Amino acid sequence: MAETCTLGLLVALVVLSLLVSPIACEGSSRKLAAKPLVKPAASAAYGSGGWLAAGATYYGSPNGDGGEGGACGYQTAVGLPPFSSMISAGSTPLFLKGLGCGACYNVMCSSHKACSGKPVTVVITDLSPGNLYPGEPAHFDMSGTALGAMAKPGKADQLRNGGVIRVQYKRVPCKYPGVKITFRVDQGSNPFYFKTLIEFQNGDGDLKAVALKQAGSRSWMPMAHDWGALWRCNNGQRLRGPFSLQLTSGSGRKLLVNNVIPANWSPGGTYRSLVNYP
Repeated sequence: MAETCTLGLLVALVVLSLLVSPIACEGSSRKLAAKPLVKPAASAAYGSGGWLAAGATYYGSPNGDGGEGGACGYQTAVGLPPFSSMISAGSTPLFLKGLGCGACYNVMCSSHKACSGKPVTVVITDLSPGNLYPGEPAHFDMSGTALGAMAKPGKADQLRNGGVIRVQYKRVPCKYPGVKITFRVDQGSNPFYFKTLIEFQNGDGDLKAVALKQAGSRSWMPMAHDWGALWRCNNGQRLRGPFSLQLTSGSGRKLLVNNVIPANWSPGGTYRSLVNYP
């Protein structure tokens, strides 16, 4: 009899814990928190003022945007303002399995006679297909436009034809004057599955966590990193719009975007916030 009572008490406690625990977008919040995101030193020059060594090449057309949007999911936006083709694919230490998407770097070359010695700013929008070349701690596979921007006047083609260029780089804040954070809802989204691409964050540029709050709720549900710059929520329950999103940048800075996804949102829709990181 005592054993039966004990078993019943344990079952009741388990049920109670499930009722009071917040429901995550996918799995439990404890499971999501069990794997802290630690970035390698290759991307950690942000704010330090120090320059790090890397290699650089270019891909795509000589004066183009590098390709068809890349592994971050930005698609044709890479060739349009505010990216304006000043983008780069990053090697594994920079791409960080997609968590490095949106980060901004100053890149400067002086190892080639065509180099101007002046830095240009690029945004990570893709994974470098060649990854690392021998002896490199990091690699930037830049758009033809971005690599050419490091050259002396009239020497862009000469620099682009230089093979692997030795460069220096450092992490810098992203600056998109007058641009607000944009959310592009994935075409496969539905009332039970919400996925969005997030772009144009000032400051850190990248995100390490995103949480969603649906209409009528006081709790935040951690979203799961899907791939590139896309985050998803699919806990098997119908989601009620409008949605507010809480963004946590790579350095831990939080930003609340209230009711940015309207109640009548649609797959493939683009929704612009009224805010951005300062």
